Amino acid sequence: MPYPTISREELRRQMNDLGRKHIPFIWGIDFDARKGFVRDDIRECRDILWSVNGVGNMDTEGGCQLQPSLKIVEVTDIRDYRSMFNTVMKGLMRGDSFLTNLTVRTKVTCNCSLTDLFCLVKAPYKILIGDEFICFSPEPFVRISDGRISTYPMKGTIDASVPQAEETLMADYKELCEHYTIVDLMRNDLNSIAENVKVVRFRYVEKISATGKTILQTSSEISGSLPAGKEYDFGDLILPLLPAGSITGAPKEATVRLIKSAEDAPRGWYTGVFGFFDGKIMDTAVMIRCVQRDNDGALYFHSGGGITINSQCDDEYQEVLTKVYLPQ
Repeated sequence: MPYPTISREELRRQMNDLGRKHIPFIWGIDFDARKGFVRDDIRECRDILWSVNGVGNMDTEGGCQLQPSLKIVEVTDIRDYRSMFNTVMKGLMRGDSFLTNLTVRTKVTCNCSLTDLFCLVKAPYKILIGDEFICFSPEPFVRISDGRISTYPMKGTIDASVPQAEETLMADYKELCEHYTIVDLMRNDLNSIAENVKVVRFRYVEKISATGKTILQTSSEISGSLPAGKEYDFGDLILPLLPAGSITGAPKEATVRLIKSAEDAPRGWYTGVFGFFDGKIMDTAVMIRCVQRDNDGALYFHSGGGITINSQCDDEYQEVLTKVYLPQ
């Protein structure tokens, strides 16, 4: 049975109310920003498990001792991917978009339950929604603290085993253009709700450990100050920024339309956002690196990558397969 949800407007209202009262809560919203949840029973709830930078509601010590693993059952055929890729490229050539995040899903099986997987997999941001969706994300979305809002767009990926991987990633012209585009988009997004918005750090490399491999990814940090009296109106501050720029593209509205015309399956919770407010700090994440249960009970790992006019189909196809992994 799908997890019970509330509307975007009700989500906005509750986030504002709990924030102003400094009541800790967790929340989440799907990619289409149509359904979400808010829970202030943050320690007691067991139909949603969560962990944000080591703080959560589930003791992960002991219990299941399995080495968690995913087995790929079926990948998106290269011909199907090429068809989606070509739809995006036509949109790029028309000028509908400068950068489009194209995602696919890979059918998998897991050697343990989703609850066990939540306990066993390490990631800075984790959430399990019912028995339908699990996310172990490396990507923060926005953090709000002391009257400031910061965002950390993540764009650019390479397998660390590639010779001179970091140098190759940083010198990649396509990846550089993609990163510039997302940083500019997110800076503009923050400007709609904040003041004195600046790029604090541009294109730094992070190392992510995965099952059997290591991934390098580039991120940036953008920050601004919030208007006095609005610092805890989280619904009014965060929801207008959705969907996240790093998993859509630019310009956002037209790019989202292009995404929906190209992708062959709804994203659901994947590439939505969830967050935790501890009474002082709001910390949120983009829901990438996830497994989602379809209506027939099958599990799918969702992954994607940014497409520009400089992209090559075979390279982009390999990137989405590279991203099918469990963090360690």
